[in-house]
Amino acid sequence: MNDPNMTRDAASLRDHGIVYFGNDWYAENRTSSHHVATRLARRMPVLYVDSPGMRAPNASGRDLKRAVRKLLAAFKRPTRVSDGLWHCTVPQLPFRRLPGVDAFNRLFGRWAVRRALRLAGIHRHISWFVVPHPGVHAGKLGEDLVVYYCIDDYAAHPGVDATLIAERDETLSRRADLLCVAPPALLDAKRALNPHTVFSPHGVDVDLFAQAQDPATETPALARDLPRPVVGYIGSIHDWIDVPLIESLARARPQWSFLLVGHAHVNVDGLRALANVVLAGPQPYASLPQWSKAFDAAIIPYRLNRQVANANPLKLREYLAAGKAVVSVRNPEIEKFAHVVRLVDGHDAFLAALDDAVTDSAPEAVHARMAAVVDQTWDARVEAVLAEVASRLSPHSHSRSPS
Repeated sequence: MNDPNMTRDAASLRDHGIVYFGNDWYAENRTSSHHVATRLARRMPVLYVDSPGMRAPNASGRDLKRAVRKLLAAFKRPTRVSDGLWHCTVPQLPFRRLPGVDAFNRLFGRWAVRRALRLAGIHRHISWFVVPHPGVHAGKLGEDLVVYYCIDDYAAHPGVDATLIAERDETLSRRADLLCVAPPALLDAKRALNPHTVFSPHGVDVDLFAQAQDPATETPALARDLPRPVVGYIGSIHDWIDVPLIESLARARPQWSFLLVGHAHVNVDGLRALANVVLAGPQPYASLPQWSKAFDAAIIPYRLNRQVANANPLKLREYLAAGKAVVSVRNPEIEKFAHVVRLVDGHDAFLAALDDAVTDSAPEAVHARMAAVVDQTWDARVEAVLAEVASRLSPHSHSRSPS
């Protein structure tokens, strides 16, 4: 990862900026979209564009009023988040099937992005997409290169306009000058669409999560006096989380504590009713090692569906970087860590593995888990991708004309 050629390639990009189409910058979850953009901004100017949601539009007056408010907000100047990083929102009107709405969204979006780039002082640039639906702007912004950093099977997300998202994902995958793929299960299909496809797995903030093993790190007050062992989970509680599994585990071990850190997007009344379950809600990203320190074991309780089969969970590497024993369902990416993760099939096997995991705190076991991800930092991942970008940029160094 410290190849001098790689460093030289990254340096050659300094006369470029990036317009980065990502998830909501202010969402409580820090996704790979945030981690990569932050590190790119240390190397070159980045305009982070909040992209509209992927859910199917709801033909309601409320949706329309919200869309109009966001359209008006798009006229504001981009906000400087930190050195080298600007943020703006480019919303769209819902009701895409109405005549003229889709054309308006495209034209307005391109105007708004070009305006924000100009106000941020970014001239020569690369278009970088982390979500597929704004991919209609690829090649239309005068960019020197189009990068699609595919981190998920987006059409499999619950509640999205699956047909539209699948179509835009495929179109952007074919169009990209460089297609980076994080989930290994998607790699072969993407390579069939684009010969310029590379595997770009997720990283982890190794130094941050290692704080969970530092005696000086304080456990949050809510987690400090919980009956042990403590089984922990960090992340949103969404449709793809097996809430009944967590309930069954908590009922089977009433003397244990189950500490869940993250926003609940689904009904969790069954969990709230259990005395040994603590729902801590969303917490600042920088505080997650403090919460992790309270865990005797961590869990990845996904439902087994198409989305999970193609997932590349950030929490896996974060748990391991914190040195925590992990019990998880299976998928291709998680199975790569079978030497340090307990992989299970079914509720009974999950409980049995947890019985073993909560006592697995020997120093050599903690070291093995941390060592499994120590070289997988976000900085190393971004350097590797930038080397690929530089290698693709040279034949595309002429600026495309906006259209």
